[in-house]
Amino acid sequence: MAVAVNLPAVPSFRQVLDDPAVILPFLLNNAVHVIGAAVILAAGIWVSGCADRLVRKALAESKHVDEMLRGFFASIARYFVLVVTVLAVLSQFGIQTTSLVAVIGAASLAIGLALQGTLSNLAAGVMLLIFRPFRIGHSVTLGGNTGTVKALSLFWTEIVTDGNVQIIIPNGSVWGTAIKNMSVYDAPVATVELRMPVPHGVGLEDARRRVLRIVETVAGVKAAPAPKVYLDRGGADNAMQLVAVYAPAAGAEAQVRTDILRGVDGVMEAVS
Repeated sequence: MAVAVNLPAVPSFRQVLDDPAVILPFLLNNAVHVIGAAVILAAGIWVSGCADRLVRKALAESKHVDEMLRGFFASIARYFVLVVTVLAVLSQFGIQTTSLVAVIGAASLAIGLALQGTLSNLAAGVMLLIFRPFRIGHSVTLGGNTGTVKALSLFWTEIVTDGNVQIIIPNGSVWGTAIKNMSVYDAPVATVELRMPVPHGVGLEDARRRVLRIVETVAGVKAAPAPKVYLDRGGADNAMQLVAVYAPAAGAEAQVRTDILRGVDGVMEAVS
């Protein structure tokens, strides 16, 4: 608890006009308090800046803390020091800060109750920035909305749909629901199945090996997953068939299919 300081009464304006010297004792008696308050204020501002830089530096060493979150916690540290500094300055002039702290606490509680939704979004934003279940550019489904993440703030998340529609979602709704992220794991490579009849006069295993070599050498067929050729029955007559399974390059599906069929037809004609 601050100790009350008995300061001399402030001279009235008329007293100063009648005798300007009456203000000198007041100024002299308060000079010590003013200087002390100025020193405390300067030191508090310097310490608040140091606290800001220290928190930023400490959080910068963690890869899980976003730059925005570093600034948020650094600002909290800086303003906390400034509030303590202001209370110390008021105490220097003999003002009872205990009641002031109680008033600030009550006001903070009232503001917190009035802004419950906003504060819940803030808390959810902090959790999202710490745990990072998704990042900018990820394809996600949040609260039933699917799109690409464009921005993430302390209060809301912005996604853009495939139709180029902007959707702003409060972070409370994001954190409180299931998050579907399609960009974390690689999607399986799409494969194509091509069925061909087994030509007459060619051994089944020999035909299978020949077709496999053709598929492996055709430009536009991916090496992974490796192409495969196996035997199966199908068609209206349930005849024996060669089934080639491969992964074509994007946009080259038709050309790859044509090259495989042309290569198989040429080899089989040469054999027959």
